[in-house]
Amino acid sequence: MKTRDRILAAALELFNLQGERKVTTNHIAAHLGMSPGNLYYHFKNKQEIIYELFLIYEATVDSNLDVPTERKLTIEDKLNYLQKVFQGLWEFRFIHRDMEHLLLGEERLHTRYRAFFRRCQLKTEAIYQGLHDANIIQINRRDLEGLALNTWIVVTSWYSFLQCNLLLDVNENITQDMLKGGIYQIFQLERPYLSDEYRGRVEAMQEAFIPKPEWLTPPQTT
Repeated sequence: MKTRDRILAAALELFNLQGERKVTTNHIAAHLGMSPGNLYYHFKNKQEIIYELFLIYEATVDSNLDVPTERKLTIEDKLNYLQKVFQGLWEFRFIHRDMEHLLLGEERLHTRYRAFFRRCQLKTEAIYQGLHDANIIQINRRDLEGLALNTWIVVTSWYSFLQCNLLLDVNENITQDMLKGGIYQIFQLERPYLSDEYRGRVEAMQEAFIPKPEWLTPPQTT
């Protein structure tokens, strides 16, 4: 692996584990057993590392949201989209853990992120249009656009939602299974639009493959 790639991999690991604010370029260099000067040869500061990691995340999400042109979408495609999006969310969770701080601290990143969010929304609209064309959902254009936006609001805010301590004890770590709870919520957003032909299969997929996590169920009152 090239030194530049090793730096990015180490930074991603440390950012995800500790949070970007707690990790300096010196921490990254020490983690790799290299001198800070060697790191600065490849990246002049931490912001450059963050920006490069975002570009990798952006490219991953873009490729995962492509709609096939040679066939209609299936309900398996629908599940696959959700799983890939939330896998990427987990692998680059530092971005969503402290997004406001990252975006306010770097205008270049903020500008890039706004374009990325809009592109993801449009790609999600294309996916929902494909599901509509396959008669998996029945939805008009206005509701389709709103559903796509709401889907990406859930995706981009789910980690922060978990962090707010409405759901977690202060000493409890967020796990990948907890993060996948956001997939369940997206299924919930889509349920009103399911066609009768596919409703049973999609609802079974929601329950069997991505059950609602126990930690999301409100406690019983006495």
